[in-house]
Amino acid sequence: MKSEELQRLTASEPLTLEQEYSMQRSWREDAAKCTFIVLDAEKWQAQLSTTEESCMAGDVNLFLTDLGDPSLGEIEVMIAEPSCRGKGFGTEAVLMMMSYGVTKLGLTKFEAKIGQGNEPSIRMFRKLHFEQVAVSSVFQEVTFRLTVNEHERQWLLEQTSHVEEKCYRDGSSESH
Repeated sequence: MKSEELQRLTASEPLTLEQEYSMQRSWREDAAKCTFIVLDAEKWQAQLSTTEESCMAGDVNLFLTDLGDPSLGEIEVMIAEPSCRGKGFGTEAVLMMMSYGVTKLGLTKFEAKIGQGNEPSIRMFRKLHFEQVAVSSVFQEVTFRLTVNEHERQWLLEQTSHVEEKCYRDGSSESH
């Protein structure tokens, strides 16, 4: 990730190619991490010869980091492609990942740690019913939390009722 703006918004450091490959391997092999790649559906559907790589807009990640609380997931989203920002991609990706966490992993709590200056992400998580629970001046980040009660669960499932889960392996996908 070479964009200084993205590094600032996501509190990320630039990685070497070797570090990037190592990180990708850890995501693939670590059961405590989930990632969905966000594609620009309009680009994807526009041409038959379009590749997934050319449609990539960003990603959404879920970390299961608290061994003492398996019902908690830390969620983060990054829409890297500037032309895809502000179009609801991040909101839809977070909703889908949260739905996956609730229905497949049994999660009932989500946390998001956001850079204090990342106003678009702060607004998005507030819109998704997250509440601010902490501020770290040292890390310059704000922590938001959502507890998924029955009302929130129903709202989340309604927001993602159009989603169709597909199994993806070795470049092919099949419907469930």
